[in-house]
Amino acid sequence: MPTIQDVARLAGVSPTTAKRALREPDKLTPQTLTRVQDAIEKLHYEPDVRAGSLRGGQSRTVGLIVGSIVEPFFAQFARTAARVLGRAGYAVMVSENEYSAARELGELRLLYGQRVAGILLRSGYGGESRDYLKRLSERGVSVVEFDYAAPLSPFPSVMLDNAGAMRSAVEHLHARGHRRIAALGTYDPVVHPEERSRTFPQAMNRLGLTVPPEYQRVTLLTEETAYALTHELLALPRPPTALIAMAGTQAVGAYHAIRERGLRIPDDLSLITFDNYPWTALVEPPVTVLEQPVEAMATAAAELMIASLEGDRAALEGRRHQVFESCLIARGSCAAPAELALKAQ
Repeated sequence: MPTIQDVARLAGVSPTTAKRALREPDKLTPQTLTRVQDAIEKLHYEPDVRAGSLRGGQSRTVGLIVGSIVEPFFAQFARTAARVLGRAGYAVMVSENEYSAARELGELRLLYGQRVAGILLRSGYGGESRDYLKRLSERGVSVVEFDYAAPLSPFPSVMLDNAGAMRSAVEHLHARGHRRIAALGTYDPVVHPEERSRTFPQAMNRLGLTVPPEYQRVTLLTEETAYALTHELLALPRPPTALIAMAGTQAVGAYHAIRERGLRIPDDLSLITFDNYPWTALVEPPVTVLEQPVEAMATAAAELMIASLEGDRAALEGRRHQVFESCLIARGSCAAPAELALKAQ
């Protein structure tokens, strides 16, 4: 990795002057400052905030970047991963990217400044951080992705079989007579490039169904957007008879909107969601869920990280890309649509 001495040589100044460009730029002439800044940009040099104590070495710290700190999936993932890494002698620093690669870039820079040995990453959407991640890997920082990775990503990964989970959700609703089904999020290569949203229309087509254009909305994986989208969908002249929430926090927003509209689950509307959060079993009726094996996924990701950090090629062999199956837990929130129930009477 480039040092301040490399910057000084390229700029044709002393190391002291190069350091001053970072700490006291107002004390340099504009011409000298420009030369140093150009050298910094060309070399991709970044100051190490802990270099004095680490003397250029890496810490036994792993950065963990999650999509959302308030999402229980990530909280459980972080706790399990930290325990596994802790037993191997590694500490964990947690941050979030809010599903944005642009925000992720700043978090990656901060973690690199702390000289982390590796980064467990729930990648954000967009390409802003891809080049920087590649540079980190080239500088010896181990990267393991989980829950979502950009297409053709070169890093080891731990994922859910999102396509299989979505197909099982659609088939579950179809078997109960639903034909007007909406997912809370339409695939978009930038805003919502999820395998769950990509698979949804395909799963519908396999059963001879289509997704009406008015059901298709590009949205984020948040409670607030799911709340607004549910209201929009249920206000349509021909609203869906069943909803699929892409994440547990989305289900919270959808549930609030359904209750506000005075609708009954499952009499008026069926609901199924990813993530088996405690509240889903406590409401009446309890909500049908696609449970993710969070602890198993977190353990696998942490073990991949440890193997990478310790150069254990045997442990990495055949395990670089691990995919886990979901479990559909059928509860009371899914039933035949109202019009079908009336015909049966």
